[in-house]
Amino acid sequence: MIYIIDTNIITAIMKNDENVKRRAQEAILRGDDIFINGISYYETKRGLLFKDAKNQASVFDDLCKLYDLVLLDSQSIFDKAAEIYVELRQNGKTIGDADILIASIAHTGNFTLVSDNVAHFNNIPDLNIENWVG
Repeated sequence: MIYIIDTNIITAIMKNDENVKRRAQEAILRGDDIFINGISYYETKRGLLFKDAKNQASVFDDLCKLYDLVLLDSQSIFDKAAEIYVELRQNGKTIGDADILIASIAHTGNFTLVSDNVAHFNNIPDLNIENWVG
């Protein structure tokens, strides 16, 4: 399986959440791949820079060496994001643009999205989601 982790999962790993760290380690031992999406990289990095959290930034840099980055690098990702936005709006639901982009990266790349924000992503059809926090 190929996983892509959301910002709250990055935060949980950095806070030494034992359940999340165990699930990530189990995935790696099974031979699964774990990636960080570009949006979550940005959200995490900006927060650490704003707080001037040098120790946490170092931990984050080490995490980024373990898990490669998946970027917004194709038109198909943006096309899928637009489709997700329209479908949600037509059904009277909304989520933030960052979450829509994260979902479109996961969907387009056939990743399983790992997030603690399951409620945000449950309304997106055909999106594989796991919550490693609970």
